[in-house]
Amino acid sequence: MTNQNALKPMAPHAHSHAQAAPETACCGNPACGSPAVAMPAADIPKGALLFRIPTMDCAVEESEIRRALEPVAGVRGLRFRLGDRTMAITADDGAMAGALDAIRKAGFKPEPLNDAAGSPAAGAQAATAPAGIVGMGSGLVRLIAALALAIAAEAVSFLALEGAGFMAAEMGLALAAIALAGLDTYKKGFAALLRGRLNINALMAAAVTGAFLIGHWPEAAMVMALYAIAELIEARAVDRARNAIQGLLALAPELAEVRQPDGSWKTAKADAVALDAVVRIRPGERVPLDGVVTEGASAIDQAPVTGESIPVDKMVGDPVFAGTINQTAALEFRVTAVAANTTLARIIHAVEEAQGTRAPTQRFVDRFAAVYTPAVFVLAVAVALLTPWLMGWSWTEAIYKALVLLVIACPCALVISTPVTVVSALASAARRGILIKGGTYLEEARRLKAVALDKTGTITEGKPKLVASRLLDRASDEAAVFAIAASIAGRSDHPVSKAIAEGLDREHQPVGDFRALPGRGVQAEHEGRSYVLGNHRLIEEKGLCSPALEAELKQHEEAGRTVTLLASGQAVLALFAVADTIKPSSQAAMAELRALGVTPVMLTGDNAATARAIGMHAGIDDVRGNLLPEEKLEAIKALQQRHGMAGMAGDGINDAPALAQADIGFAMGGAGAGTDTAMEAADVVIMNDDLRRLPETIRLSRRTHAVLWQNITLALGIKAVFFVLAVFGSATMWMAVFADMGASLLVVANGLRLMRSPKTD
Repeated sequence: MTNQNALKPMAPHAHSHAQAAPETACCGNPACGSPAVAMPAADIPKGALLFRIPTMDCAVEESEIRRALEPVAGVRGLRFRLGDRTMAITADDGAMAGALDAIRKAGFKPEPLNDAAGSPAAGAQAATAPAGIVGMGSGLVRLIAALALAIAAEAVSFLALEGAGFMAAEMGLALAAIALAGLDTYKKGFAALLRGRLNINALMAAAVTGAFLIGHWPEAAMVMALYAIAELIEARAVDRARNAIQGLLALAPELAEVRQPDGSWKTAKADAVALDAVVRIRPGERVPLDGVVTEGASAIDQAPVTGESIPVDKMVGDPVFAGTINQTAALEFRVTAVAANTTLARIIHAVEEAQGTRAPTQRFVDRFAAVYTPAVFVLAVAVALLTPWLMGWSWTEAIYKALVLLVIACPCALVISTPVTVVSALASAARRGILIKGGTYLEEARRLKAVALDKTGTITEGKPKLVASRLLDRASDEAAVFAIAASIAGRSDHPVSKAIAEGLDREHQPVGDFRALPGRGVQAEHEGRSYVLGNHRLIEEKGLCSPALEAELKQHEEAGRTVTLLASGQAVLALFAVADTIKPSSQAAMAELRALGVTPVMLTGDNAATARAIGMHAGIDDVRGNLLPEEKLEAIKALQQRHGMAGMAGDGINDAPALAQADIGFAMGGAGAGTDTAMEAADVVIMNDDLRRLPETIRLSRRTHAVLWQNITLALGIKAVFFVLAVFGSATMWMAVFADMGASLLVVANGLRLMRSPKTD
C-alpha cells in the first residue's frame, strides 16, 4: 500500500465520503438516532447543498445512500447527521442532478434545505422540525406502548383462555404491537426486497410475518418489540463512538471578547470575529480562536489540541489555539484563523473524513456480510422446505426453525463491530494529539517494520542553540568578553549569531562599524577596538589558529557542532559551539520503536559528521547524511525492499518525495507554523513535536487490529452456536433476538474500549 496521495491537499480526500459505509444495524424506527440537533452552518462544507431525508434514521440508510452515490461522477463529499435526518452533498457543477436521481432510485426522497448560496430553502424550517419530535418523543413512546401490548398478548396466551374472543384479543394485541414497533421496518424491508437486497429490515419483516402466519402471535410481537428496543440501545452506543470527536466542538467557546476601533471591548460570537481582530482572554477561559499573542504572558493547557499534558508558556509572538485553556494571566492575541478554519476545526474535519473511509478489515467484513446474509436466507428456505421430507418434522416446526434462522442471520453484530472499533480508535488518537487520516492508515501502522526520520525539526528541535562556550584568553575577563560577543551577535540576523546572543543572555553594549563578512562571520568595533565573530576559516585567514585550537575545533566539529570564535586583532578570545539539539522525547521514542520491532533510520541532508553525532545521541544506528530529496526517496524504496512496510516522519515539505513513497507518512508539529502543509501532506499528523506519539500510533494500531478480530470472532461464534441450537436443538425466536442483541452490544462495548487513552504495551 504505497501512499500515492500523501502530497495532495485535504480536499481531494473528500471523495472518500462517497464510498459505501458499513451497513450497521438499524432499527428502522424514528427512535433510533441521536437527539435532533440542526446541522450547524460550520458543519456544512462550503458550496454544499443540504437535504433532509425523512426516512433516513440510522446507519443502514446512510450506507444505502453512500452505495447509491458511488457510481455518480462528480460527487466530492458527503456529510450525514442522522439525528436530524440531514445530509450535505458537495458535488461538481452538473453532478447534483445525477446524485439526487440516484438517491431517489434507492428509495429515498431528498428535501432541499438550502440553496447554492447556503440560504435556507423554502419550507426548510418546517421540514426539519418533526425530526426531533419524532426521534425523541413519539418514537420512544411507541416502543414502550408496543412492548406493553406484546406483554399483554403473552399474558393472554399464557392464561390459555379458550374462545374466539380471547384468540381475537391475543391476535389483535400482537398485531398492534407489531404495527407500533415495526411499521418502518416493514416499509424499509419491503423496499429492500424490491431492490433485490436482503438487509436486516427485510430479514426481520420476513421472520415476524412468518411467525405471525403460523400462529405464534405473541412471540412475533415480542420479537419485533425487543428488536426495536435493542436497536435503540445499540444506536445510542454507536452514537457515542460516531460523535466522539464532536465533543471537541464544545471546547471552543461560542463568544469572544473583541477590541473595538475606539479601544473598548465588546463580546461577539466567535464565528463572526474577523481575521486580525484582537481578542482578550482571562485566566481560566478557553481560547475561542487561533491567534498570535500580542500582549501578556501566561501558561496555556494545550491538551485538547496537541495532547500535551504539561501547560505551555506563551508570550508575545507565540501562537495560541482554539479550545485550549488559559491558566495564569490575561492575554491579548491577534486572530489568525476564522472559526471554521481553526486548528481545532480542521482536526474535527480531518477525523470526520477519516470516519468516512473504510479500513481493510471493515471492507473484508462488508464483503463477507454481503455473501453471508443471502447464504443464511437460502439455508432458512432449505430448512423450511426440505426438513419435513428429510427429518420428518412437521411443516409448522420446520417453518418455525427457519424463521429462527432468519433472526440469527442478522449481520448487525458482525458489520457494526468494525466501524465502532475504528472510529473509537480514531477519536482516542485525536484526543492524544495524533491525527490519523483514515482507517487504512490506522490499521496498517501495525505492519511497519522500519521508520525513516528526518533530522532537523523531527529528531532535533529544528533551531540552533548555544551548547558550549569557553574563554580562551586567560588574560581577559570572561564577563566582559562574553558581553562583547553577545552584543556583536545580537546585531546579526544569522541563525548561529542569534543562538549565541540568546544563549549568552547578556546586556548588549553599543558596537559600531558593524559589517558582515560573507561566508566567514561579522566584524564590529567596541570602545575603539576591532573584533571579529566568525568561523574557522576566518580565524585561519587572520593567522590566529594554533595546533591546540585546531584540535579543540575538530572535537566540536566531529560532534556535529558549528563553532564560532571571537577574536581581536591579536588573539582568539572565546569559543562558542552551536548545535541543533535533539528533542527530549527522541531517545525514548527510538527505544520504544526498537522494542516494538521497528527499525529507526535517520535520513538527512546535513553533513555526515553532524548526522552521526545526532544519531548516536538519539540512539539510531542507521544514519545517512548528505542526502538530496531524491536520494531520500531512493532510501525509502531500499528500506521497503529490505524490511517490508516503511514509514517516513518529516516536516511535509522538504521531505515530500520520501513522504509520498513511504507506506505511511508522519508529519511532525501539526499545531505549529506548518499546520496547513503538515495536515495536507501526511497520513498521520503528530499535533505536537513529541516523537513518542509515533510508537504510540503503532501500539494503537495493534490494539485496534486485535479488537477488530476479537469482535469478528465473538459475533460469528455466538451465531454459530445458535445456528446449531436452531437446527438441532430448541432455540426460540426470543433466544435468537437476545443472542443477536447481546452479540451486538458486546462488540460495541469492546470497540468502545479503544476510546480510552492508549497505554504502553
